[in-house]
Amino acid sequence: MCGIVGYIGKRPAQDFLLEGLKRLEYRGYDSAGIALLDNGKIKTVKALGKVAELQLKMERSTSSAMAGIAHTRWATHGKPSEKNAHPHIDCKGDVAVVHNGIIENYRELKEALGKRGHAFRSETDTEVIAHLLEEEMSAQGRSASGGKIREVDFEKAFVAMLKQLKGAYGIVAMATKNPEIMLAARLSSPLVLGIGQEEMFIASDASALVGDVKRIVYLDDNEIAVIGKEGYVVKTLSSRKREKEELPLEWNKTVAEHSGYAHFMLKEIFEQPKSFADALRGRLIPGEGKARLGGLRTVEKRLRSINRIVIVSCGTSYHSALVGEYMLEEYAGIKAEVEMASEFRYRKPLLDKKTAVIAISQSGETADTLAAIREAKEKGALVLGIVNVVGSTIARETDAGVYCHAGPEISVASTKAFTSQLAILALLSLYLGRQRGLTLVMGKRIAKELLQIPKYMERVLTQAKAIKKLAKKYAKQAHYLYLGRKYNYPNALEGALKIKEIAYVPAQGYPTGEMKHGPIALIDASVVSVMIMPKDSVYEKNVSGMEEILARGGKILAIATDGDAMLAKKADVIFIPKTLEMLTPLLAVIPLQLFAYYVAVERGYDIDKPRNLAKSVTVE
Repeated sequence: MCGIVGYIGKRPAQDFLLEGLKRLEYRGYDSAGIALLDNGKIKTVKALGKVAELQLKMERSTSSAMAGIAHTRWATHGKPSEKNAHPHIDCKGDVAVVHNGIIENYRELKEALGKRGHAFRSETDTEVIAHLLEEEMSAQGRSASGGKIREVDFEKAFVAMLKQLKGAYGIVAMATKNPEIMLAARLSSPLVLGIGQEEMFIASDASALVGDVKRIVYLDDNEIAVIGKEGYVVKTLSSRKREKEELPLEWNKTVAEHSGYAHFMLKEIFEQPKSFADALRGRLIPGEGKARLGGLRTVEKRLRSINRIVIVSCGTSYHSALVGEYMLEEYAGIKAEVEMASEFRYRKPLLDKKTAVIAISQSGETADTLAAIREAKEKGALVLGIVNVVGSTIARETDAGVYCHAGPEISVASTKAFTSQLAILALLSLYLGRQRGLTLVMGKRIAKELLQIPKYMERVLTQAKAIKKLAKKYAKQAHYLYLGRKYNYPNALEGALKIKEIAYVPAQGYPTGEMKHGPIALIDASVVSVMIMPKDSVYEKNVSGMEEILARGGKILAIATDGDAMLAKKADVIFIPKTLEMLTPLLAVIPLQLFAYYVAVERGYDIDKPRNLAKSVTVE
């Protein structure tokens, strides 16, 4: 949620810190701040609102400081305000810290520190970290026997401070007494190091480092990093050194630019033909009707013996998982079920060695999904990941997995990640299905049709102007009902989620067959029913549901297969090309995304930064 950036090196830190914060704006935040370490003093500047407000303040007094940390805050403890914005400092102004996560025992710590004379300036849980660090550094520097003053050991003080914290954290700290280094620590909140030439970077998200570094290192839980301009050392809390894999950061600056589009969300909707093709690249063997998933090679033998799949995920990833459930059962012949990751570990899930648990997450850092896979591993299940971010925590902690290769998704409302996840789930169904009875003929048909999807997506996107007109027509509606059956029931949920996320309109997603069991009571002239009804195995059932809505004066906006003249006479229609039933969600979701986008534009909202939301949910 919150964003962290830090720099120590050979050039003024201020420019990178501001640019890094801008790259993290998509995560959601309410205030921002910077601390610069220069000539033995820490200077902090904070602003309520956007990073642009902070930048205006910084322009009044530029700094040549070559070390600094910065933060965008999403309020948890204490309302949005300058005093609650990070970085936080200690009583003497000798220590500055930024922090993502939640310190669960901060009240007890704050009370004890207050009794020892510490004065707090904010309502946050984070500020206790600065004061604890001050105490531990004072303890390090007190007189030893013989009256000598010990040199302050910043690292030892930092570790002693960490051992008193309970909760989740990604922390970066700097101190006037050790200006040549920064310290960082991670527990359930991501941090990544960027390696430069005589300079080092740190961030909570690799996207903040795009264009500045070529190699990155992810910290794992219970690790600390000692960072100087010449490099870094990673250690455990018991001071044992850790060798870390340095990964390439292959994204370029264009991924963080609008490239002529009004918003990142619109850009990412239009990127889906490419991102889908990238997800397939090198993974299909059309002539054999098979999929090649190199990321599963190490667990291939065990995969052949599983008899059950449980998919855990949140938000949009949960909706892609629901589509995957249909695919896996119908084509791979394996019992599949989907669990909301936020609820999974609070039940007593029945898992064994014959169960595979698949975690789906765009960021690979989703806290609830991480907790779910850790629970699954404890119970002996095979744990797999479908993630977009290379080297992310879920990618590292799962037994094996498959990357989506969608590229960075900047907009808070997910679009291309959803269709890339569906690409991987379709490939997985093909991969497992051909091992378990899926015929060569059907396998070749699925593979052939998957290769056509990018072209079909392009055709759907040519209707953007028509969808914009429909959005203008319906933008003032007070309520939306999204309906679908079978493979497109999850799409109904996703369409409703999108319009809630960015247009702030109450919307409900329902299986069309459930209409008579209550929701039909809502139908009148004020409600728009968005019905996803391609010509598939449940088409006639959907038509019956549509007739019931029309008979009660309801309005229909339908997603239909090309050439469906009957629907065009009864409703406003957006057409999609004909494809296999299992692949229709890939095409039907694009009009839903565009419709939500254009409704939000009509209503005048900030599309890429919807209120109260964050891109990467790294705390429970």
